[in-house]
Amino acid sequence: MNTILITGCSSGFGLETARLFLSRDWRVVATMRTPNAALLPESDRLTVLPLDVTDAGSIARAVAEAGPLDVLVNNAGVGLLNALEGLSMGAAREVFETNTLGTIAMTQAVLPQFRDRGAGVIVNVTSSVTLRSLPLLAVYTASKAAVNAFTESLAHELVPFGVHARLVIPGRSPETAFGSNARTRMGMDVPEAYGDLAGKVFANFQQATEELTRASDVAEAVWRAATDPACPMRLPAGADAVAWAAA
Repeated sequence: MNTILITGCSSGFGLETARLFLSRDWRVVATMRTPNAALLPESDRLTVLPLDVTDAGSIARAVAEAGPLDVLVNNAGVGLLNALEGLSMGAAREVFETNTLGTIAMTQAVLPQFRDRGAGVIVNVTSSVTLRSLPLLAVYTASKAAVNAFTESLAHELVPFGVHARLVIPGRSPETAFGSNARTRMGMDVPEAYGDLAGKVFANFQQATEELTRASDVAEAVWRAATDPACPMRLPAGADAVAWAAA
């Protein structure tokens, strides 16, 4: 039976991905900062573990308890929405610690077992803002663009060991809690000089559009990245992400 470890399973893309893999008879290790098994269907193939990807000890304990893995999905992430002048360096570091360094640390933790076995897949979930730049997201975009570059470079060094690294690139998904979480980190302190721009950005977020990303789109993209040897390195997930990638 194949086993997948997914970070950031408390909501959104991670939770939907865990549900999908469970429904397709995989063993799922769903990790969260605060474990809540009630979020997922009861199953003897489900293990829910605490994990803080910014804490080396937490990573070591989760990987050890998870046991042998076939796939790692680095999905855990935090958002940040503000003009650069309105951000503290502490806020910027927090985003990079989770989105970028957390992904690197988790990957480093599982690579020895993948390399020894000569198999394994790493799927890193980033964002379509790396395909089309948007205002008020400079630091967040940088944290995700760094993961894109990291993954594409890493893939080359893993070729001799039969290990694959791939990217899933979701678009905007209002149905998840990600946007609201990002706004809590901005602290409602957009500098006055950027007030007009911020108003336009927030108004645009509220506009309905048919081209959006659903959590199920991302889960299906992760499934393909994890199971299809012919999957491309970059896999956009969601109608808007697909359109942006094509453009």
